[in-house]
Amino acid sequence: MSIKSHIPNSLTLGNLLAGVIGIVTVLAGDYQSGAYFIFLAAFLDFFDGFAARLLKVSGELGKQLDSLADLVSFGVLPGFVVYEWISTLTSVEWMPYLSLTIPLFSALRLAKFNIDTRQSDRFIGLPTPANALFFSTLPYLADFWSFTGNYLSNPWTLIVLSWVFSLLLVAEIPLIALKFKNFSLRDNVFRYVLLASGALAILLMGLSGIPLVIILYLGLSLIENSSASL
Repeated sequence: MSIKSHIPNSLTLGNLLAGVIGIVTVLAGDYQSGAYFIFLAAFLDFFDGFAARLLKVSGELGKQLDSLADLVSFGVLPGFVVYEWISTLTSVEWMPYLSLTIPLFSALRLAKFNIDTRQSDRFIGLPTPANALFFSTLPYLADFWSFTGNYLSNPWTLIVLSWVFSLLLVAEIPLIALKFKNFSLRDNVFRYVLLASGALAILLMGLSGIPLVIILYLGLSLIENSSASL
């Protein structure tokens, strides 16, 4: 086996390492730092696939390793972010455990993705990186706006969000994928709106804008689905 065949898998293991260190950091009480490790994992997750295609060394081992790494970084880590956050909001010991639907449904989402041939140009259900970014940056949104902070300081709000987004992970809902067959405005209008709005939100709000971008992503996908059926 050539050295270049190990490069994508090394990046995937970097993704996994970022997730593991993120979990350790979050369980030490620093749940807001989880977002940085998820960003690092997402960066490495993008480039492992890019490297595999560039070097033409993709294979079944890399596919399975990628799913295992994604489960830790985009399933277990965001689950513990919410778990630790809820732990700071309530003295009821069992309540934080209710947020652990996130890693469970992330596992289902990743398993479905591996056997689903329909997701070449559209996602079916919310991708795990988007879900992870949503929950890991919610604490920043809570700090950015006082009225969102008031709602998110209620542990039941976080639990219900965990349940709703867990269901979205496995829902049979087609969602936009940023995969361009061409760059025409007519064929990609919703992608361009998402990219422009997302860039503006992050520019103005930083990490606290990301949950709003994920909600916009879901909304635009539903609008696109409705317009396609007309």
